Amino acid sequence: MTEQKPAEAVPAATMLLVRDEPEFQVLMVKRHHQIDFASGALVFTGGKPHSDDSLEEWAAYSDGWDQVDTTQRILKIAAIREAYEEAGILLAVNRDGSPFEGACDPDSRRAVEQGERSFLDVVRQSDVILRLDSLTDFARWITPVFMKKRFDTWFYVARAPERQIAACDGYETVDAEWLSPNRALEMGKSGERTVIFPTRLNLELLSKANSAADCVDRALARTILPVLPRVLQRDGKNILTIPEDAGY
Repeated sequence: MTEQKPAEAVPAATMLLVRDEPEFQVLMVKRHHQIDFASGALVFTGGKPHSDDSLEEWAAYSDGWDQVDTTQRILKIAAIREAYEEAGILLAVNRDGSPFEGACDPDSRRAVEQGERSFLDVVRQSDVILRLDSLTDFARWITPVFMKKRFDTWFYVARAPERQIAACDGYETVDAEWLSPNRALEMGKSGERTVIFPTRLNLELLSKANSAADCVDRALARTILPVLPRVLQRDGKNILTIPEDAGY
């Protein structure tokens, strides 16, 4: 019998938007129950890159373009786009360098989400610059080989814009809420929310910080190693494990 080859891990990007008011919190969204991956789960905003995320035209609309390689450019643009689509947060600055504080139009969000409008077109029309340089590497997780759908996901942490209001899109996400990492963990433990394994461990990592600045500093000081969970048998039970040196 031929052993089945594992599915290829598709690149993906996730953003942990953090703030300090009224306490140290992270933005989380509840995925729609009809979404095929992590349906109904409490997650961070994120998803797969779109073809438009790799356009060279982004160079004129991105701060930090020259600081990262092509792969990271695409993933960071994807992370910012997904936060825009799913939560209505646009991590950008105006041409004069001041923070973008406008409201994100629901119709434009939906059009970008459904591929009817380019995210680049939205950014160009808004005359803003994406803050690629404000996304700090936080973690990298690769879906276990036994899963049919696999992702190679980069997690980024960024301080949330102070005056933008998060709102779910009603399509991929049905709720958007600011939670302290400990509160999100409690909700998962009690069954009030579904929190999948990678989300739980990254919430535990987040909970070690006491502020948004501390969280970013800890991420900058950490060596980011790919985390590929494996199943081991212990006492006759299958246990999902991660490498000891992964930082968790």
